Amino acid sequence: MIRPLLLLTFLSIITISSSISVRLTNAASQDSCAQAHEDWVTNALVKMESIKPGMAREDLLRVFTTEGGLSTGSHRTFVSRDCPYFKVDVEFKAVGRPDRDNEGRGTLDEDSRDIIVKLSRPYLQFSVLD
Repeated sequence: MIRPLLLLTFLSIITISSSISVRLTNAASQDSCAQAHEDWVTNALVKMESIKPGMAREDLLRVFTTEGGLSTGSHRTFVSRDCPYFKVDVEFKAVGRPDRDNEGRGTLDEDSRDIIVKLSRPYLQFSVLD
């Protein structure tokens, strides 16, 4: 009678210990996964924040790419090359051409030498498709 009780106790301890070990292992792997995601986001933000007013459009295009939607040659939304949900809105000063046409409308012309005048903070938003 004592042997079966001892065996049952021993098996219960092993089962509980295994369960705790699995939970700790899962928590550790989730922590490392979360850390990897955090590192990736940090790296993407560092790249995005390296772009500053006064830089040229060609500098911006090393980190970002254009997004669909309405834009002009002097104002456009760009998305990170790392993730299209990371975005910035950018205003440019035209270089080598007028900002506006003869009727005062903004032109659609863009040049890689255009200068960044204003740059929004990075923000998250789903993609715009057109």
